[in-house]
Amino acid sequence: MTAQMTMYPGNFRVFLTAALVASVICDDQAAQADDAGATRTIAAEDADLARSAASEGGVAPVGRLPITRQPLAAGNDATLCASQAEGRYFPDTAWFYQDVSQAKVAADSSAITSWMVSKSAPGGWGTGTMRIDFSMVVMDAAAGTAKRSFAQNSSYYTPDCDSAPVPLPAGGYVEDYPQSPPNPALPWAGYDCSGYADGADCHMLIVSRSEKRLYELYSANLSAANVFSSGCQAVWSTAAAPGPNGRGQQCTSADAAGFPIAPLLFSAEEIKAGEIRHAIRFTLPNSMIRSKKYVYPATHGTNTSGPLTSLPYGAQLRLRADYPLNNLKPAARVVAKAMQKYGMYLADGGNIALTAQSDVLGCATWQEVGLGPNDLSALKATDFVVIDRGPTIDLTYDCQRVPIAN
Repeated sequence: MTAQMTMYPGNFRVFLTAALVASVICDDQAAQADDAGATRTIAAEDADLARSAASEGGVAPVGRLPITRQPLAAGNDATLCASQAEGRYFPDTAWFYQDVSQAKVAADSSAITSWMVSKSAPGGWGTGTMRIDFSMVVMDAAAGTAKRSFAQNSSYYTPDCDSAPVPLPAGGYVEDYPQSPPNPALPWAGYDCSGYADGADCHMLIVSRSEKRLYELYSANLSAANVFSSGCQAVWSTAAAPGPNGRGQQCTSADAAGFPIAPLLFSAEEIKAGEIRHAIRFTLPNSMIRSKKYVYPATHGTNTSGPLTSLPYGAQLRLRADYPLNNLKPAARVVAKAMQKYGMYLADGGNIALTAQSDVLGCATWQEVGLGPNDLSALKATDFVVIDRGPTIDLTYDCQRVPIAN
């Protein structure tokens, strides 16, 4: 994953200072891009911000602002609202749904979490403190949604990636969607990724419950000229839990660790329901991820450079049981409880630790449930333990699989 700008929820409007722009550090998503040195630069982030400045009175906002609206009714395919508050995407036996509150702690847990804090004080996360990115949009594709083929761009890798046509619902959004809400008379405008040319992640995440499939695309864009292009697509069958080899050892997905993304995102609907029933996705900078190693359930990694005291791709952290949850806001407490029961998995490279689901198409809003980007900033790496996930695996990039074409 490339560098992330904080995506702020609901109708919060927060502006970026010059000091924060200068502090942005960039990370890659794909191993091949890492090896080529194709990291996204601070200048690319600045270009994203500059594009939006004209519509914001010359002041560049930190994130993409969702459309101002009332929450939609849950359970209606027409809303495009996709949330695991309405039911898990995969069977209950999937690894990201397992209770790990009593799971074995790794022998080097304390050494790793202490190193994290020393490397990136005060909290041990990419920006120093734990922050939440609200940029990922998940869409529900109703039965019968028309499918579109895409042109493969330079972030499409064979045989890691799938080429199946994508059910693209009208009115949907790509991650890093346009700064200003698109014209509602243009139902495909939300798929035109504003940072696509500059290397933004531009994920598209689509749940097709009728097909029992999850379509996840990285570096995807539907341009104003109606050209649909994408990098790596991972098509997941939601009819069965992912096996121990995922999509194949040494194979990536739309996330660097080879994970599915959508089932690891927490949503405003889940906060509103009072419970998150799955593990959570988190990221770290490449320099804080163990060099060219991964661990189950990951199947892939990138050209990372962290020492032996850092986490490998696929590592799982669990918030300690005695953490004083009452010190947190009610909404943040729901997230923390999930971290105690299900933990969180290192899925990609990036600076903003946690990834929540955007409310731009939600059946609840982040403003409504009261969760902001810094509401878990008190949590330090040393408040977590590292779960023992077995021996690490050397990264070779030798993916062997048959891509899904239909």
